[in-house]
Amino acid sequence: MSFQITGAVGGTKPNANMAASLEDDFEFDNQDYYSLLNVRKEATLEELKASYRRLCMLYHPDKHRDPELKSQAEQLFNQVHQAYEVLSDAHSRAIYDIFGKKGLEVEGWEVVERKRTPAEIREEYERLQREREERRLQQRTNPKGTISVGVDATDLFDRYDEDFEELPGGFPHVEINKMHISQSIEAPLTSSDTAVLSGSLSTHNGNGGGNINMTVRRVTSSKGWGEVELGAGDVLGPLVGLKVFRNLTPRCFLTAQCGLQFSPRGLRPSCSLMAARHLDQNTMGYLQWRRGPNSAMTSSLVRDTKSSHFTLALQLGVAHSYLMMSYQYKFQDEDQTKVKGSVKTGWFGTVLEYGAERKISRHSVLSASVSIGVPQGVTLKIKLARASQTYLFPVHLTDQLLPSAVFYATAGPLLLYVVVHRLLIVPYTRAQKEQELELQRKSSATDIAKKKHEAESAVLLMQESVRRVIEGEESKMGLIILNAWYGTLVSDSSRKQEKAKVIDVTVPLQCLVKDSKLILTEASKAGLPGFYDPCVGEEKSLKLLYQFRGVLHQVISADTESLRIPKQSHRIESES
Repeated sequence: MSFQITGAVGGTKPNANMAASLEDDFEFDNQDYYSLLNVRKEATLEELKASYRRLCMLYHPDKHRDPELKSQAEQLFNQVHQAYEVLSDAHSRAIYDIFGKKGLEVEGWEVVERKRTPAEIREEYERLQREREERRLQQRTNPKGTISVGVDATDLFDRYDEDFEELPGGFPHVEINKMHISQSIEAPLTSSDTAVLSGSLSTHNGNGGGNINMTVRRVTSSKGWGEVELGAGDVLGPLVGLKVFRNLTPRCFLTAQCGLQFSPRGLRPSCSLMAARHLDQNTMGYLQWRRGPNSAMTSSLVRDTKSSHFTLALQLGVAHSYLMMSYQYKFQDEDQTKVKGSVKTGWFGTVLEYGAERKISRHSVLSASVSIGVPQGVTLKIKLARASQTYLFPVHLTDQLLPSAVFYATAGPLLLYVVVHRLLIVPYTRAQKEQELELQRKSSATDIAKKKHEAESAVLLMQESVRRVIEGEESKMGLIILNAWYGTLVSDSSRKQEKAKVIDVTVPLQCLVKDSKLILTEASKAGLPGFYDPCVGEEKSLKLLYQFRGVLHQVISADTESLRIPKQSHRIESES
């Protein structure tokens, strides 16, 4: 078994309490000033003023005589005024863009001088984030572990060989012939020092061994770090090592490592040197030299993009020379599916490997690959990564190149995954999402009720303005919003469910029509006047049925998608 520990004990810098407060409170702050004013996040001061004046005319308390409407108008007027005050001031706007509404209410911003630019305020925020990360490190051990179980299943296929002598009993013999367990935990000692304790246990065909290592790493500057390693094992003996990393230029770095093993056969020194350089934005080149038991020179090229990963490596050594090429394609889907293949040839023979990887839950990734080699045979490798824990199951099927072993190693895991995915994984993840949505709805029920009341009040205040807008648009055959719904849209065959998850926003949208145009910015429409979120945590859309120049049109828009009408429209038949 192996253990790795890293810990830190450090002081708290100024503004630490402020950063912690921001971290705890911002997640539940959904007040969007940009959406309330219906302006872009890059809106100029003139655009802010135009939107502010229009909403002031709509919500000004002096325009309403009814005491209840006057009170509601005053509340909405104050919200609009507060949004304008924040966004029209460069200092406050920079804080709001980073922290949200809560950031303006936290004590401690007096240390951020008003003469600072938005870029300087963002630098202050990044500094607070670094301090917050330091405190997080003090509270976690970041455990990592690996469990590998090797299975010898050669009896499944070798029993059909002509030279195979079947033993009495008739059942194939499958055994676990090797196992490896490693574990590590870590804890920061200071803001720049980290201690790591790791260990491992291994066994193979009845023979086993283990080791334990202690590493202390110090970050010397933004360009480099160094670490000292002390280790002990029951086979190789004590170990002392030193490793240094250094950024030579913004595009090039160097890693040097040396060690001294006190083995029963005497001292065994080793050292390595690796240089790496960014060849372009997605490509890295590596050159490594090793001196010791496995002396070799290795050169590799790695290209990693959003859709693929390619590696080409060449190693020259007395006993370990090979040429390797691998390619991985990344599908742009929700499950982060990847398919990969590689070929490796050298003094040991040739190995062809192919496989796939897929995310099966929020914290779990499952992968399987088939390795076909001469003279290694056929091996199926199954890997499950769960958070920081990794489980490996290499299953050796045969020492020969048997087509049947290749077929079953490929088709078996695929069939098993389809069955398990449909019967277990999909129902589990669906139930998990529904449970999370239900918890989110309960936690935000009070806030949603408040937003709903504010939206209904806003609609009442809009009635007179909407009447005038409609009269003006009808006089010039302009833009008339006939029906508009916001929320989770479903098929027409289930109207009851649709009514429960959408709200009628015909009046709020008609109120936003100006000069026969309706313009909505790239922000959640739940923040618009007269809107609220009817289905928290679910994907929402906006559906409009409107008339322009005497012709009916229909539009369905995603929640955060910008919308401009009448330019973006889908015409439907009209019987006018």
